[in-house]
Amino acid sequence: MRHNDRAASAPWIRTRLRTAPGAATALAVLVLVTAFLAAAFPRAVDAYETKGLRHDIRTEDAGRSTLEVARPQPGLELPQARRDAEARSPELARIGSGLLKALPAPLRADTSSVAYGVRTSKPAVATEPWLARPEAVPPQLSYVAQSGLKEHATLASGAWPTTRQEVTSDSRAVQGAVTEETAAELNVKVGATIALLTAAQEPITVTITGIVAPRDPRGSYWSADPLLRTPSLVLDPTSPFPVHYWTGTVLLAEDTGPALLSTAAEPVLFWRIPPDPAGLTGPDRARLTSVIASLESGPGLLKVREIAGGTAVFATGLGHIVEANARMRDAISPVIAVAALGIGSVAAVVLLMTGALLAGRRKAELALMRSRGGSLRGIGGRLFAETAVTVLPASALGLLLATLAVGEGRFWPGALAAAGVGLLVCVALPLRTTLQHIRPTLHGAREDMVSARPSRRRTVAELTLLVLAVGAVTALRRRGTSAGGGTDLLVSAAPVLVALIAALVLVRLYPLPLRLATRPVARLRGAIGFLSLARAGRSSAGGALPLLALLLALATAAFGGSVIAGIGDARDDAALASVGADARISGASERATLPDELVRTVRDLDGVRGAAPVRIEYSVNMPEAVAGDAGASGGDAGTGTSTGSGSGSGSGSADDAKVAALVGVDPASYAELARATGLPAFPAARLKATGSSAPLPEGTKAGPGRVLPAIASPAVAARLGKEPRAIETLSGDFEVQVVGTVSRVASVSPTDFLVVNSAALEQKAPTTLLLTGAPDPGKLRAAVAGIGKEYAVQLRSEERARYVNTPMQAGAERIYLAAVAAGAGYALLAVLLSLLQTAPERRTLLARLRTMGLTTGQGRKLLAFEATPQALLAAGGGLFTGWATIALLSPGIDLVPLALAGVAGSDTSPVLLRTDLWSLALPAAGVVALAAAVAGVQAWWASHRGSITELRAGDSR
Repeated sequence: MRHNDRAASAPWIRTRLRTAPGAATALAVLVLVTAFLAAAFPRAVDAYETKGLRHDIRTEDAGRSTLEVARPQPGLELPQARRDAEARSPELARIGSGLLKALPAPLRADTSSVAYGVRTSKPAVATEPWLARPEAVPPQLSYVAQSGLKEHATLASGAWPTTRQEVTSDSRAVQGAVTEETAAELNVKVGATIALLTAAQEPITVTITGIVAPRDPRGSYWSADPLLRTPSLVLDPTSPFPVHYWTGTVLLAEDTGPALLSTAAEPVLFWRIPPDPAGLTGPDRARLTSVIASLESGPGLLKVREIAGGTAVFATGLGHIVEANARMRDAISPVIAVAALGIGSVAAVVLLMTGALLAGRRKAELALMRSRGGSLRGIGGRLFAETAVTVLPASALGLLLATLAVGEGRFWPGALAAAGVGLLVCVALPLRTTLQHIRPTLHGAREDMVSARPSRRRTVAELTLLVLAVGAVTALRRRGTSAGGGTDLLVSAAPVLVALIAALVLVRLYPLPLRLATRPVARLRGAIGFLSLARAGRSSAGGALPLLALLLALATAAFGGSVIAGIGDARDDAALASVGADARISGASERATLPDELVRTVRDLDGVRGAAPVRIEYSVNMPEAVAGDAGASGGDAGTGTSTGSGSGSGSGSADDAKVAALVGVDPASYAELARATGLPAFPAARLKATGSSAPLPEGTKAGPGRVLPAIASPAVAARLGKEPRAIETLSGDFEVQVVGTVSRVASVSPTDFLVVNSAALEQKAPTTLLLTGAPDPGKLRAAVAGIGKEYAVQLRSEERARYVNTPMQAGAERIYLAAVAAGAGYALLAVLLSLLQTAPERRTLLARLRTMGLTTGQGRKLLAFEATPQALLAAGGGLFTGWATIALLSPGIDLVPLALAGVAGSDTSPVLLRTDLWSLALPAAGVVALAAAVAGVQAWWASHRGSITELRAGDSR
């Protein structure tokens, strides 16, 4: 054969592609889809990390994210003219421009909100009698001459503050403005004057010429220092009594900075530069952290001081924001790596199966070429060229589609992933084919599974993989998916290794039950059952590679589906822990009680299924712990079990339960509420108010020795013991005796608590109303507002919605949804490929058997019965592998970063991975259904083809 003759090789490729266009097209489509997924994954990770970083910077308080350069006022040793010049706008603008140009990449400034000027760092007491004094303490005001006031505010009344003549340190009259909120709270009117004392105790008259309204109150211009926009009522730290006073800011005209230099309010020059996150990407995180550290105390700070002065300081909270984002990324990445490695392994196995199918279809052709003197190099080169013509354009197209579909992300990681897919397919087919034809093979030799005994090399390889899988699972259970803030690939590949070992074990074991079943079936009338079982035991469709692909796909789909279900369950649980029911109504303060009219009105609303009035009193002091820590939290209650994520309540020691929440409930309605919300069963019968705990008439005081039965958290029960203990509360003084424990109650977030019958309390009025059902939010709030404006409504659905708006969490969740879909798709494709591999043999078998009298119906049964054992093996193995993988790995995986991280007030107790039955059952059922459907189609197709078509003279099949 001629290997280097290009004129001979070109017709060969065209001929092969024209001969089998369907196979080439199917291979190209498979490579296109796989390359698209491979290229889209790193781009999707980059995209959600980029959006997460930008989101965290944009939504963080501007006081933390803004970059601020400040330096004290010019030295007193300088001439007054120079000091005044340094505090005027032209010089401040020049320095600000230099600071903007000196910002190192990737930091970029939002130039539209840059502000600079002079401000007082020490508030000055305003003694004007007309200013608001809520507790007879005069307000303390700050003064700022800041640039850009007209661009960032609108004039509500009066006129803009101006400088009629050049302001110097000797000026004693300036103009200023305040915001609408400051004017409303401090009683400031247009035309009012405020005296600001100089260091020599001379007054500077500040005339309020206008009241302004911020254009963007939440923008960095107004939020970098919130007192610019909104005054604050603060506690006086110098007073021996708790008294408050107002503090706010007066906005001076832009060029009045020199006047502040004469005051004793410690004026400083400042430049506020808000960052622009639009140009930041996820990979910029490390550079950004380094740049900020340099600006705070490194070479960057020296550069800043060259521009702004030797005493300048740089301050920002941006570094902490980036570090928090990096911590979330480091917590999410290892969990994402599990899905990535799982789907990547499944895709690789399916591509290898495709290569095996193509090689099997051309085995006779290539064996003939080899027997006629064809070299392995020549055959492999032709196969490589033939494959590359189809695969490489498909890989490039997949990369292009991924780039268009996922707009943000680095190009090279996706390009390398798509190139890896194309290279794997281009190399796998020639390599597998040439290895099969190292020696010329005899035509027609059996190569079924029964004749292929496992070799010693295979045994050693399986044992090696078993050791790796056990090590990976053990490491994951001990330290979780994250090791030292990074991703451990061996640990993340644990589900893949578990599925691999299961596949190798099942391949070795599954012929045994088939052989045992063949014996009784052989005694039955008819040959269909015997033939189907015998062929199922010998079929190459049940080999290690197809089964490995199915188990990997099913295990990955189950793992991904369980992650998604676990995230949803954790968010539902956190929302329930926060609200306590489907809806919650409470007063503005903890001691505010609800009127009976409100309870009756809300209970009658459409959609309300149940209402439970509850009286809650927080921070009730508990008695000293009993000796020996002998509590009632043992088996005598029998009611308290943990409810999973977010339930970790009251499980501490007795010493930790020094204070607890007293919860007064109506036992019947509260037990119904617990059942409706899925909380632990509440033992209402144990709180029955009889005897010494009988209900008190309204306004009656309890007598001495009154003992109330109580349900407690485990820690409180351990502290109180089994004997009655006296407690003092705002609801009355009485003794309690613990009669049971529960780990969690609906009325309070996970904490230490004590539940009693509210009818037995001296003060029975509820402070909270818990509702079940689906009332209309608008009607519910309207009904509550009709009773009083001081009552607040919380909805579980609204609380649940708070957990789904973080781009990093949402992006990771979408990746897992894609992993579930891709895993299911590759599982079905593996079934199809395994059945197509033996399709010609099946058609030939049916043709032969039809010449012996086999009917069409019997042929369909034969193919269905033959495909059933492999499908059931894969489905059952996939169910077991997915369940075992989740059960083994769940102790080492915490879903908090994916479910709850970044939401203020959310429960941060560990959220463990739990098995989702739908994620296990649906892909497995799809495998069985597809196997049956393919077998039926093959039987129908074979019945419509004549026996002459399949049985040709000289054909050895």
